[in-house]
Amino acid sequence: MQKLGIACLWFLTAVSLLFSLNLGFSQAMLAQSNVFQISPFFQDSMVLQQKSSVPVWGVGIPGVNILVKGGWGKRASTKVDSDGNWSVSLITPKAGGPYTMSVQHGDSIVGLKNILLGDVWLCSGQSNMEMPLEGWPPSDTIINSAYEINHAQYPEIRLFHLQKNYSIVPIKTGAGKWEVCSPSSVHTFSAAAFFFGKKLYETMKVPIGLIEASWGGTPVEAWMSKDMLKKFPTFDSTLHQLDACRDSMAVLNAWMSKFPSVKVSSHDPDHKWDGWDFQDAQCARKDFDDSSWEDMILPTQWEITAVGEFDGAVWFRKRIEIPKSWIKKTLTVHLGPVDDVDESYVNGVKVGEYIREGGWKIERVYTIPESLVTDSVLQIAVRVIDYGGGGGIWGDGKKMFVGCDSAAVIRLEGPWKYLPVAQLQEEKFIVFGAAGNHYKNRPKLAYNVGSRIASVLFNGMISPAVPFALKGVIWYQGEDNVGHHDLYKSVFPAMIQGWRKEFGVKNLPFYYVQIAPYPYGGNAAYLREAQFQTLSVKNTGMVVTLDIGNPQDIHPANKQDVGTRLALLALAKTYGKKIVCSGPVYKSMKVVKGKIILSFDEAARGLVLKEKNGELHFLIAGKDGVFKKAVVKIQGSKLAVSNPEISKPAAVRYAWGDADEGTLFNKEGLPASSFRTDAW
Repeated sequence: MQKLGIACLWFLTAVSLLFSLNLGFSQAMLAQSNVFQISPFFQDSMVLQQKSSVPVWGVGIPGVNILVKGGWGKRASTKVDSDGNWSVSLITPKAGGPYTMSVQHGDSIVGLKNILLGDVWLCSGQSNMEMPLEGWPPSDTIINSAYEINHAQYPEIRLFHLQKNYSIVPIKTGAGKWEVCSPSSVHTFSAAAFFFGKKLYETMKVPIGLIEASWGGTPVEAWMSKDMLKKFPTFDSTLHQLDACRDSMAVLNAWMSKFPSVKVSSHDPDHKWDGWDFQDAQCARKDFDDSSWEDMILPTQWEITAVGEFDGAVWFRKRIEIPKSWIKKTLTVHLGPVDDVDESYVNGVKVGEYIREGGWKIERVYTIPESLVTDSVLQIAVRVIDYGGGGGIWGDGKKMFVGCDSAAVIRLEGPWKYLPVAQLQEEKFIVFGAAGNHYKNRPKLAYNVGSRIASVLFNGMISPAVPFALKGVIWYQGEDNVGHHDLYKSVFPAMIQGWRKEFGVKNLPFYYVQIAPYPYGGNAAYLREAQFQTLSVKNTGMVVTLDIGNPQDIHPANKQDVGTRLALLALAKTYGKKIVCSGPVYKSMKVVKGKIILSFDEAARGLVLKEKNGELHFLIAGKDGVFKKAVVKIQGSKLAVSNPEISKPAAVRYAWGDADEGTLFNKEGLPASSFRTDAW
């Protein structure tokens, strides 16, 4: 049993708060306060990497002996160093369990139970990795979600969801909990990661540990350390500014620590985003005095306003005059889409709300009952909670209005009063309340720091996991870098190599998902090409999703095939199974009698073409570079591509449009990546 005095417990709580505020306190400061801690990645119900030398680490009092015992008969010991750090390597046998483990610091002992030995995979990326098994309905759903959740009884699959956190300096603590995979734990866990782990478990029959560290709407550079980014001059200014704002960040976080906070996990999980009391109920009232509030021109996302990088709750208020002929009539208020959830009031009474996740694209249209329309003044008040990425009332200003039965409307676009009342940081709300305008008067940072900034997610979400023993990594990201595809060609491979160095495994398996068809803005094929070229990095693999995307939704519903295809890569490349794990891979071309003959790897049994909406998405061009629709014929494991108008063809492109869907497969049913034979 852990033996900590009352004073030590108090300090541990305080230090935890300071860490959550990203002050970057050193391990030595913990040690000086006589704090003994194990890394939060070591808990009951965890999975440790089998047949490995597993690092176990934490902090303690300098000079005190540390003894770690595994219930499988191995032990390791050390002393806490002068900086207050300790780390041991504990040998693990083949998969099995459950086991216990104990960590002794002097006379204090922490015991852990229900530990399995198996294979641990880190699952990271942006929103398509983050997308939970329950989806973000109604717009972003997972196929057969309810069935998959209800049947997810896998006691030997364990889930660790690392809470979101960004930091300007690398930190070594994080928040999360190991849970046994069950309907109650899996519904909010990454769907892609779950289907990956499920396939591995069903095939290999060994315990599987999945550590999810993901954040929607984030670029690859946010997941890279400062050292990884130093070779890229593009990021020099950002890194310099982050260094420059350390002092101002410390001042800001000390100021924020004066306000009360409440953990999201303490709230009813079935009503995660509604019913919050931020000491702000008066903001809905018709007679509330908002004259001291600042103005914001809506629609917009507040990150590009004076609010800056901010997740949390913001009130918006607007008073309008309506025609006398509208009095005592039922009206409607149209707000457009709200990112992410809202509670909307008219004259102090709630008229509607959207409080489920994934509603950032849903247009809000609420009825104003005639009982609220008692005079010519309508006070509209909306509390918006943004839980990540962009936030606010956004979209087309023409869709913001109050309407009556007649065709006449009163437009709502333009200035609204606004007040931030609570900031969401590392899964807790810091409550400012409605009294005063605290957020406006906060200490200002020298640089606007948020989750999209280079290095901050590595610092806050990957650094805490280093050097946990892993079997490998799966990754689903790239949508946010479409506009910087040239840089991605070198930055993404650098990230892979950087993570391998951090985790101390030279060729740590790294399998990733190529972005799916979607109208990104004209550069998606180049980003997919950059992802394809990253296969030159040793011990990597790529899942193609051209056939399982949704050109109307950036969050495709078919995560089953995503996870299964990731697992096929792992089973073939890491576990040595003799299975096909890749679709056709373009190898070479030659011109023969007015046709271009394309050769492919991973197509030994032949090729398959499947039209999509009457299209094959093959284009061919002569030396003039003018691409035209191609005629395509299968010749065993090759393709003959031509166009009767082009007698001397020079190049072929396949699925080169942003939203082009896959039509080329091998006999095993796996799709080919988009490709081009030219370099124009």
